Amino acid sequence: MAKYRNVHTTYWDDGFVLDLTPEEKYFYLYLMTNGNTTQCGIYELPYRVIELHTGYNRETVQKLLQRFVEYGKITYNESTKEIMLNNWAKYNFINSPKVKKCIEKELLAVKHIPFVRSYITTLEQLGYSIDTVSILLDEKSGQKVPNTSNDEDSIPYPYPINTPCKDYGEEEEQEQEREEEQEREEEQEEEQEQKSRQSVSSQSDFARLIEFTNQNITPVLPTVAEHLGYILDDFKDVDLILAALQNAVFNNARNKIKYAEATLINWRKEMITTYQQLKAKEEREKNNKRQQANPYHYQKPKSRTEIVPEWFHNRNEDETPPTEANKSTIDFEAERQKILSMLGKANQEYEQTSN
Repeated sequence: MAKYRNVHTTYWDDGFVLDLTPEEKYFYLYLMTNGNTTQCGIYELPYRVIELHTGYNRETVQKLLQRFVEYGKITYNESTKEIMLNNWAKYNFINSPKVKKCIEKELLAVKHIPFVRSYITTLEQLGYSIDTVSILLDEKSGQKVPNTSNDEDSIPYPYPINTPCKDYGEEEEQEQEREEEQEREEEQEEEQEQKSRQSVSSQSDFARLIEFTNQNITPVLPTVAEHLGYILDDFKDVDLILAALQNAVFNNARNKIKYAEATLINWRKEMITTYQQLKAKEEREKNNKRQQANPYHYQKPKSRTEIVPEWFHNRNEDETPPTEANKSTIDFEAERQKILSMLGKANQEYEQTSN
């Protein structure tokens, strides 16, 4: 399988493509460039794989496939989950021995034989030739061999045989190679199914990212979807990623997705890899702000306490209200007047005796 697919620049100017909706353009491009595509344009593409790649739900996938079936661009077989791009051979066939060999192997792996017949017919109409002997022999191997004792019961062979005959040993080796290749394909299918089962939650997580981005940031084009997929694979926690995207929207960043990715990288440096860890950090920051707003709130127990002697509290209990006797003893002015009066009398008596 090739690692890339070429899309001609005239794709966007094609009359058929110009009449498609943005969603249909994205989906048609996906059918021609997804990782399951083959050189012959016939490949297996289950619904769950399309859902995983595009982020669409099952109903949307089925509707889009049906539209392109009606447009005459694809043919889809429900039983084998195989799709055929009807015009693939017209625009992508390369008349090279290596490419032809690759196409032969791919056609042998096709489960729905009518797709193979249709592809070969298309090549003949376009003037291309390909070795179809091994393909047709493989097709006949699953059928009962009719009694060919006379020529009347024989089945005419519709294609010219222009390849040299092969001995039994060589055919046996080729058969063994096909079996080994089929086993490898089955193993790959099992691995793919296992990955699909493991990524059930990942599909819903990716759909959440697509939905949020569509509603709050930008329409999700294939490049945007691919970028979001990389972010989800790298950071895992979809709630944490959504928090970063919300932060980018709140700050009105110019490139919100890259801004969110940079935020996630900074959080990772702070050892924040889950949404729960992020919430715990925010709670700590709130507590720190409260402490800064009231710095003495927690310092009150540390303030100094004065030790007051007991007699200070009981000082008022020993004081008794003054009595009449106490008043007389402490009336110094009255005593002074008495003393002055007595001195005055003593002076008068002295003066009288001296005269």
